[in-house]
Amino acid sequence: MALVEEMCNMGFGNLMNDQDLLTKVLNRFTKGDMNSGDKTQTPLADILSTPKEYIFHVDVPGLSKSDIQVQLEDENVLVIKASGKRKREDGEEEGCKYLKLERSVSQKMMRKFRLPQDADSSSISAKCENGVLTVTVQKIPPSKPKTVQVTIS
Repeated sequence: MALVEEMCNMGFGNLMNDQDLLTKVLNRFTKGDMNSGDKTQTPLADILSTPKEYIFHVDVPGLSKSDIQVQLEDENVLVIKASGKRKREDGEEEGCKYLKLERSVSQKMMRKFRLPQDADSSSISAKCENGVLTVTVQKIPPSKPKTVQVTIS
C-alpha cells in the first residue's frame, strides 16, 4: 500500500523520471526484485522446429557450462536449471564499493518445456557458447503408412 501512496504523491510526471520507483513497481508484477539474488528467474528462450529436430536456444548470460543442468523429467519434460555467481569485473578491487548494482550478483534460473510426442527423449544433446545454451532434441521419424495388397477374387 505504501508503494501506491508513494506513486500518488509523486504524480505521473515524476514517476516516469524515477527509474528506481518504476523498477519497484514492475518487480511487483514479475517474479520479484532481480537484484536480490534469491529469486529464481525464468530465462528467455527461442524454440526452433526443423524437419529432423527441435532446437532450444536459452539465454544464460555470465554462466559457464558447469553452472547449468539439463535434465529430462517424466520422459517428456525438458528441465533447464542454472545457478552461479557473477565474477569480479576488471578494475574491481578490495575496498571498492558499487554506487549502483543492477546486474544480479548470483543467478538462479529454471525453465521447463513439455516436449512434443514426436521428440526422441533418448537423443538429446546440449552445448553452451557465448551465454547461450543450445539444446537439440531429435525427432522420431514418422512411421511410414502400412500398405496391404488385397487380392481381387
